[in-house]
Amino acid sequence: MKRYNNARDVLPESLIREIQKYVRGAHLYIPQTERKGWGETSGARDELERRNKEIYQKYMDGIGVTELSEIYHLSEERIRGILYELHTE
Repeated sequence: MKRYNNARDVLPESLIREIQKYVRGAHLYIPQTERKGWGETSGARDELERRNKEIYQKYMDGIGVTELSEIYHLSEERIRGILYELHTE
């Protein structure tokens, strides 16, 4: 797994020379300007949204909180939280 990029592979030589005036031979970390939110890259956020909508729909179809907590292996408190979140959207 590649941990860093060589500056010569991604930056123009003129910019490398300018940076070298300030940092000679040291490792330099350049932070991202835009970060993706949790779960956006892996799809976990979308999966949880789909699951939560499914829980809400089953509740609306008459399945109780206790049964939903057993089906989804979540606490009844978490099921109620999901139902509240989706009900208030």
